[in-house]
Amino acid sequence: MKLAADLRLAGTLLPAGGQPEETQAPAGTLFLAAGTEGTVVRAEEHRAEPGPEVREYERLKALLDDFGHQMPPASRERLVAEVASLEPAWTAYRTAARRVTVRVRLDNGFVLGDARADLFAPA
Repeated sequence: MKLAADLRLAGTLLPAGGQPEETQAPAGTLFLAAGTEGTVVRAEEHRAEPGPEVREYERLKALLDDFGHQMPPASRERLVAEVASLEPAWTAYRTAARRVTVRVRLDNGFVLGDARADLFAPA
């Protein structure tokens, strides 16, 4: 991987594994040039927690898929209508942007943790 754009990192410094102090003055600024290459050590996908409508859609859809063919017609129709009414929430949840973060060990020795994956391009 390589940096897709110039980066400016500013903030406080912490010892590895340390906890942030209540208020610290910024320690400085570090600039990393676009094109700096490195190796992805870890990538994580973060997704928002499903809301109650999404969980209810999943539950009712599973019920319909597993037992819908055995239900009386009126019950099945009611269940189909409930699933259809919850489908917009399900669709919105599925299409919501996922956030991907990476930990990258740059060739210059720096390690960027929890960095947005879109800051990097394939090398």
